[in-house]
Amino acid sequence: MRALHRSVRQGLFCLPFVLFSTAPQAAEAQEVARLGGETHTCFGAERAGSESGVAEYTGKWFKQWPGLQKEHGYDPGPYADEQPLLKITAANYQDHVQHLTEGAKKMFQVYPDSFYMNVYPSHRDFRVNDELVCEAARDNALNARLTDDGLGVDAMLGGPFFPFPKNGLEAVWNTMFAYRSWSEDVVYDTADVYDNGTIAWGRVDFMSFAPSGPAVAAGERLRTTDGDVAGYFFYKTLLPSRSANEVSVGFQPLNFSKESTQAWQYQPGLRRVRKAPEVGFDYPVPPAGLRTSDDDSGFNGSPERYHWKLIGKQEIYVPYNNFRINDPKVPYKTLITPHTINPEYLRYELHRVWVVEGTLKDGHRHLYKKRRLYIDEDGWRTLMADAWDNQDELYRATSILWFYSQEAGAFHRGVSVYHDLTSGAYEATYLVNEAGDDWWRLNVPMRKQQFSPEAAARAGQ
Repeated sequence: MRALHRSVRQGLFCLPFVLFSTAPQAAEAQEVARLGGETHTCFGAERAGSESGVAEYTGKWFKQWPGLQKEHGYDPGPYADEQPLLKITAANYQDHVQHLTEGAKKMFQVYPDSFYMNVYPSHRDFRVNDELVCEAARDNALNARLTDDGLGVDAMLGGPFFPFPKNGLEAVWNTMFAYRSWSEDVVYDTADVYDNGTIAWGRVDFMSFAPSGPAVAAGERLRTTDGDVAGYFFYKTLLPSRSANEVSVGFQPLNFSKESTQAWQYQPGLRRVRKAPEVGFDYPVPPAGLRTSDDDSGFNGSPERYHWKLIGKQEIYVPYNNFRINDPKVPYKTLITPHTINPEYLRYELHRVWVVEGTLKDGHRHLYKKRRLYIDEDGWRTLMADAWDNQDELYRATSILWFYSQEAGAFHRGVSVYHDLTSGAYEATYLVNEAGDDWWRLNVPMRKQQFSPEAAARAGQ
């Protein structure tokens, strides 16, 4: 097997927070009054459904749902018995283009025999800690502001920074710090699937920790300016064997004008820890380079190289409520198929998303001249992303398969699929079907010392 990820070069750490989102700098009082009211949730999402099939928001389940029997670990979810409303294929996708991303349209064209979308009934039934979110959202709607030319933000943690964003940069800060768990611990697998059918495998022991998370979850009123570190990360390579025991640790800052992502790497051959060079932006994640460092979770890291435009809301068929993709009964030999992950195990629903477009600034370098994010109005998670190269050709299409975690009381980033539309290859990562007892554990106590250079040295020996 070949490694998909190589310690710190697995891409910039995308933080797990049950704490963050964003809100406009000078929201009107009437907008603030809507938060948590009859028309809008505290994330700024519309409660109402739509005639075309977007579900009404109910938020009726928090950390539980009918039939749930485990406090953590895999569960098929409350919609396991549902059947698709329709199947979109290369033969009929033109009938549904108003609800498709540019990346999805291209997938139907490039992979007509292997890509399709099973569209299920739309559901918006899960909620988070509403008391925590609403208090922060209302404060942020009046007081949050971008700082340092958009490289930082001054806002209260615990809820969206900008629930009613007025520009693309505010929306990008929302999605970079979407409401998530404040710690995660997992052993996951990654598959690089090439056009000729070859698969290169990697396995990683991974942890992350947002240090402000436990305090904010306990009710402390903290702001982004009260600390410097947004989150810590730990990667230990288990496979391939030639890279076994390489360990990387580090942190991502809360303000990118003050510091960039910092990382240290333990190399078994040298038996020492070294400061890692800065890895970010369009650094190609080895060995395949099928995504860039800032592709993780749709987009992460400093937003400085792009002009960000808020296009507005659209109703799109997006991956949603994807429990089944993590089923331990579904082996990788079934799930990992040529050209794209087996579409029979993906669930799409019609939802409203914020569409945000980034255009590369003059004088800046990146593999992507343009990128487009499709961000869920419920919680500000990026669900899909498209990227164009410097010849204005649609280059890559990303899908993030979120599932609701009973342990965290929040949606969690699960399997992530990055398609390279020019080479015919794709990467599927955060696979946990064959993880056994090392399945996702969320919001478990951690300490920053677990992510120090000394911790890297201990873990690698």
